[in-house]
This record gives sequence, C-alpha cells and structure tokens, in this order.
Amino acid sequence: MIKALFIVGPTASGKTDLSISLAKALNGEIICADSMQIYKGIHVASAAPNDAEKDGIPHHLFEFLNLEDEYSVADYVKSAREVIAEVSSRGKLPIIVGGTGLYVSSLLDNIEYIEQDADPSLRQELENKLESIGAEAMLAELSEFDPESAARLHPNNRRRIIRAFEVYLQTGKTITEQNVISRQNPSDIIPLVIGITYKNRELLYDRINRRVDIMLSNGLLDEAKQTVGNNKKGAFQAIGHKELYPAIMSEDTIESCAEHLKQQTRRYAKRQLTWFNRDERINWVYPDEDSDCYQTALNLVTNFLKEV
Repeated sequence: MIKALFIVGPTASGKTDLSISLAKALNGEIICADSMQIYKGIHVASAAPNDAEKDGIPHHLFEFLNLEDEYSVADYVKSAREVIAEVSSRGKLPIIVGGTGLYVSSLLDNIEYIEQDADPSLRQELENKLESIGAEAMLAELSEFDPESAARLHPNNRRRIIRAFEVYLQTGKTITEQNVISRQNPSDIIPLVIGITYKNRELLYDRINRRVDIMLSNGLLDEAKQTVGNNKKGAFQAIGHKELYPAIMSEDTIESCAEHLKQQTRRYAKRQLTWFNRDERINWVYPDEDSDCYQTALNLVTNFLKEV
C-alpha cells in the first residue's frame, strides 16, 4: 500500500505554495492534478509553477503535452498511478496537487477506465447527428439504452452526451455499467486529502483578480496570441486565452476582456468548490482563519504518516 498526500482547492487558493512547503518538510515530490498545467504553451494562463517556485522540488506530469494532443482522464489516471508508485518506491512522499476534481476523484476512488481506441469517424458521425436532431432528441435516444446517464446529463453537455453514445457503441456497455465495474477493485493508495481555500469567498475572489493582473503583466496577452485561430477543442479552450481573443482581434478592449477573464475565473473557482465540498474526505485549512495553516497541514500529514 502507498501513502499519498493530495492537496486540492480552487484556483488561486495557495495550493502551489502549500504543496512545495510540505514537500520540502516531508521529503516529497509533486504530481500534477491540473488538466491545464499538463500542457505546454499555456504556462502563464495555467499558472504552472516556474523553476524558482518549484524551489528544487521534483515535479511530475507538468507541461509535457502539446496543446493539440488528446489526453483523456483515463490517460491521466494511468500516468499518475505509475508516477505515484515510482515516487513511493524511492522512499519519497507522493504529493498530488491540483484543482481538477475529476482527476483527483478518479485517483481517490480507484476508477478503472476501459481502454478503447478512438474512432474519429464514429465521433464525427455522432457530432453530425447531434447537430441535426438536437441534444434533447439525442438524450431521448440515449434513455433507451442508458436511462441513468440520460437523466443525469444536461442538454448543454454535448461532449458527454456524445461520449455516452461512443462508449456504448464501442464496448456494448453503458457508461453507467462501466462506472459500477470501475469501482470494484480496492485502491492501493492510502490517501490524506487536504483542501485549501478561504472561508471569506470575497478574499478568494480578490486573489483571483490580482492573479489575472499579474498574468497580464507576465505576458498573458502575447501567450494568447500564439493560440488564436487554432483548434477550438481541448486545451485551446482553457480559461485565460479565449477570453482575450476579442482584444487580439480588435473586437474589444483589453480592459474589458480582462474583466471578463476575472469573472470567468471566479465562476470556475465556484464550480471547483462545489465539486470538492461534496467530498467528506477533505481536511480543509483556511488561511483567513488560521494564521499558520501550513503548520496545521504539516501536523495533519505528520500524524497521517505515523499511522500504521
């Protein structure tokens, strides 16, 4: 069994600083659990730690993919499990850090994804069908063989509607059936999960606003110019670039786009908190209520590592 520390929370909450401080104190190495920080070319927008911020701590699964590369949750889970095992085998503490709830929960719940080859022609066929008949009709059709997924999915979630059809047509099993199967095997990871955020939501939002200002001063606009006009899927739709495209195309002012980016990032943080607040395994620390939340977190991990 492998003991591992997870550090989660919304964007701009302080995960990077906390994780590096704990890694230095606990002989740890950091593993990315952020769906944007795995990509190259969006360093500023993703707020991936730079060399100075890493402070000599080894970081894994950061900025190793090209923006056009397809990379699924199943791909991430496979890679992360391998890195966690490798880090632990060297006597280091694996510290999984990020705000992508699906990445984190897939590791914590030991979800095993059925590997299947992508079928671009099938996906295109389904996308064309959805455009033709609409999401409501697609959901009605989905309910005939996977009523649970049809009831759960929102008509606006077009990507997951198409995915539900893909899985069934390629494997003969519904996503609902696969979700049950995927949780049958116990995990070999013994986790401690620490979440960091602010009790006063306005303080978190102020941090987000300041972070956007810093990103802009660090070259976010120039970075966004390198992706404008590219593929509109996957990493190209990351928060931080697409909001600036109107300014790049002279359709709006940079000031207006910056305000929109701040708003979208605050909304993203709210969605992250909604996801993580459902998980009772998370031990929350609050910098605005605890002047030494680092020590609080360190005590939690130290006790965790002492447990047999």
